[in-house]
Amino acid sequence: MQLLLNGEAPEQVKARLLQGRHGAELVEEIRAEGSKLLETSMPELSYALFRLYADKGSRIEYEQVYFRRRNRLTTFGLLAWLEEEKGVYTEALMNTIWSILDEYTWCLPAHIMQGPEMREQGAEAITGSPSPEGLSRGAEEAFTIDLFSAETAFALSEISVLLGEALPALLRVRIREEVLRRVLRPLMTQAPSRWETQTHNWASVCGGSIAAAAIYLLPDEAELAAVLTRVFPALASYLSGFEEDGACTEGYMYWQYGFGYFTYAADLIKQRTGGAVDWFQDDKVRQIALFQQKCFMDGRKVVNFSDSHWQAGIFMGLSSYLKQLYPEIEHPELSLRAGFRDDHCSRWAPALRNLLWSREDAGGSPWPTASYYLPDAQWLISKQIQPAGTFVFAAKGGHNDEPHNHNDLGNFLVYAQGETLLADLGSGRYTRAYFGPERYEILCNGSQGHSVPILDGLYQQAGADYRAKVLESSQTDAQDVFVVDIAGAYGLAKLQELVRRFTWSKTVPPTLEVSDSFLYAEAPESVVERFLSWHSPRQLEDGRILIAPTNEARLYMTYDQSQFDWSVQTFIHDDHYENRRECYALDFTWKLSQQGNLSVSTTFQFTFE
Repeated sequence: MQLLLNGEAPEQVKARLLQGRHGAELVEEIRAEGSKLLETSMPELSYALFRLYADKGSRIEYEQVYFRRRNRLTTFGLLAWLEEEKGVYTEALMNTIWSILDEYTWCLPAHIMQGPEMREQGAEAITGSPSPEGLSRGAEEAFTIDLFSAETAFALSEISVLLGEALPALLRVRIREEVLRRVLRPLMTQAPSRWETQTHNWASVCGGSIAAAAIYLLPDEAELAAVLTRVFPALASYLSGFEEDGACTEGYMYWQYGFGYFTYAADLIKQRTGGAVDWFQDDKVRQIALFQQKCFMDGRKVVNFSDSHWQAGIFMGLSSYLKQLYPEIEHPELSLRAGFRDDHCSRWAPALRNLLWSREDAGGSPWPTASYYLPDAQWLISKQIQPAGTFVFAAKGGHNDEPHNHNDLGNFLVYAQGETLLADLGSGRYTRAYFGPERYEILCNGSQGHSVPILDGLYQQAGADYRAKVLESSQTDAQDVFVVDIAGAYGLAKLQELVRRFTWSKTVPPTLEVSDSFLYAEAPESVVERFLSWHSPRQLEDGRILIAPTNEARLYMTYDQSQFDWSVQTFIHDDHYENRRECYALDFTWKLSQQGNLSVSTTFQFTFE
């Protein structure tokens, strides 16, 4: 337990939590959830739910029940520790643990379609002739290790150590046996899993969770060393997915998830090895830690390139811990903390550390005026805090084979006074199609769902060969300039250049110019300039286009009317959290008189009033 409490006695930790306003608020949220859950029964993970993904490609039905079960584990686990005198929570926790230990798999069906759990290779034996070997042969168990089986192993192991003898010996023994059987032993005896060499969140979540479970459950030094030796390369592989600028091109939510689990594991490893293994000494880790403050725009609003939601609560435990390591980190305002139920997966590890690591004295302040250019990711983010409100411009280059990739080279967003006016749609609803060959037919993933051109009716192509070329990036007190050639995104032999120039002038209020220059070897059939917004536009009498969701947030768009005909298309975006929302594509189609030209250019101006 001392690995968790960092020298504090349990009662000291609990008293500290309840003395601070934000800590007490969080504890009260957990209590309220616990009271609600006591009135419900453990939902069942039925075979019918399990088969839905294989039969229909739908994930949500099984996963909703799965995460409701993990919510019970996390909620009752925290309350059984916080209020151990109330046996009702311990009793509910014991029943929850027992049920989870009996689950057929700790994985999600979407992650095991080719896994040994499917038992497809033994199907012929069901109708075949009886064989003496069928009864006598000892079949070796095999298991898939995915994100959630590893997280479950971490959670159960940590709960067992945290509560100690408050849990019956039978449960503690069963926890150890099942974690060994389903996760630790398969890791050491089966062929390596794909995640062990991946360069994104899978490597850190799986590797970090397994390291934590091993630290808690393997008292034998040699066994522990063997597991850590196996997972350390996975953690290193995760870090190798970042360039020196520390940007998480998967999007902020995957920074919070993947880097969060890296941090939880690295902390335990550092303590267990007495500081001999300290991943936090790596300067790349410091740069990754700084990513959070760069990608937040205003309050909870985030630059949501790739599979990231447009807003997020802050894990204050993670932020406070990193602030202690790296003083240059800007600790966010405590009012931005994630609520207990904000994590729809109800993960144990961040929930506990939001309690243990958060510090009321950390203070925190609003995100400041700043310009960040991340040269490896090719992201520019510029924030202006003015008396009238916060104004943000962000744009990206990169390539179209990034983790959780969207085909979005040259995409940008504009935020002002509480509203995202030109938007990135962010993450969509996860289904089999979302991660399959149809991925880029889905609005939010293909370039058709981004503020980039459509050429000859074609969208940007997926793959590492389709990449932007940064021609200029400069940031001064007066303006930021970002220039990229995105011709390479389309795979059109006749397109020689497509140079997009962004000029963000830091006046009061700011202005933005987006200039596109096309150079063709032969005339294009059609060119459409597309811009995405959550808000329906309308044309004013003076020819300008107005996007104005509120009286305060008003974006005016000026363009050369002699060059274009414009129209609006309405689409429906299904987001990651099962919400359906209308969005609008403003399409500016080059007039026929322009399309015959081999070299054309135009400028769109965006102003606020």
